[in-house]
Amino acid sequence: MGAATLYQLAKAGADVVGIDRFAPPHDQGSSHGDTRITRLAVGEGAAYIPFVHRSHAIWRELEADSGEALFEQCGVLVMTSSEAPARHHGAEDFTGHTIELARRCGIAHEILNASQIRARFPQFGPVRDDATGYFEPEGGYVRPERCIAAQLNAARKLGATVITGTTVSSIESDDGVVRVRAGDRTLAASKVIVCAGMWSANLLGEPFGALLKVCRQTLFWFRLEEPSIFPEMSPTFILSHGPLETDICYGFPPVPGEGSMKIATEQYVGLDSIDTLDRNVSDAEVAQMVRSHVSENFAGVTPELVKAAVCTYTVTPDYGFIIDDHPMLANVTVVSACSGHGFKHSAGIGEALAQRTLTGRSDVDLSAFSVSRFNVR
Repeated sequence: MGAATLYQLAKAGADVVGIDRFAPPHDQGSSHGDTRITRLAVGEGAAYIPFVHRSHAIWRELEADSGEALFEQCGVLVMTSSEAPARHHGAEDFTGHTIELARRCGIAHEILNASQIRARFPQFGPVRDDATGYFEPEGGYVRPERCIAAQLNAARKLGATVITGTTVSSIESDDGVVRVRAGDRTLAASKVIVCAGMWSANLLGEPFGALLKVCRQTLFWFRLEEPSIFPEMSPTFILSHGPLETDICYGFPPVPGEGSMKIATEQYVGLDSIDTLDRNVSDAEVAQMVRSHVSENFAGVTPELVKAAVCTYTVTPDYGFIIDDHPMLANVTVVSACSGHGFKHSAGIGEALAQRTLTGRSDVDLSAFSVSRFNVR
């Protein structure tokens, strides 16, 4: 969100500075791991759809400007292959909710039965005979590290200042001026936008300490047994294969030349402290992933691990976003958390934030993301 917002503000001609404790794109937060799913019919609700439309357009614009491949439109396949659908991101039936949303919003899609899933995408051959699939041809995946780099490079060319390796320790607002303590310097601004991810609660204070939960996530890449089983244009996927929220995994088609398939799950156990985040994936975690999600659900994939990574989600109580003014700090906008489904929306959110910051309004309605919905003080 930070890179996207910086780019859009610079594009609009604002005098803007971006600050990061690391040197983005980096692997210390939530926006790494090679790929992120994108789709129009987001099962989390219709309020998100305008962000995805704009994000897809912005990725294409950035591709033309940078020469980098950022968005692979390979389609997305959302499947339920179990007796009962699993709850996911607040929806009791994530696949069903996705289908209903696509129909209501006029999003192009196909509904596939088990035979059709197997025929078109043999890697999902083990699905149950009563499986249901939602295929959206306009979906696919984006490359987060490339997207961040492209936006930061474009922002710099447009005159933005980017300060890296510098931690923001405090934000104070008084008499219309916001003062940001960053490393050994203090910057003064008329407006500040905080896109701090897992560090948001500590930086912003209440009510965000009570609202935001940081959850460790693990990502896995497994070696392919039969690369030829995968069609040339294979989709990203979300698979519900049991009745529990833990019976859901998601993943990506094999990236050409890598010989592996990225598969992951989502965990919602909050960390006691972000300072003690374990960034190593254990052998036990690999074995659990293979046993619970990989071995019985995919064809052409081996249990051999190629690589693994750790990232974090910063999650709100309703799995939605917060995009709102800080209730205690004037002229400070909070953009967090994105609850594990934010990157697909990030370019569009950056554009909306730039509009809101500079003109007081945005083309996209942001009211659904108000902090006031949580009734906290």
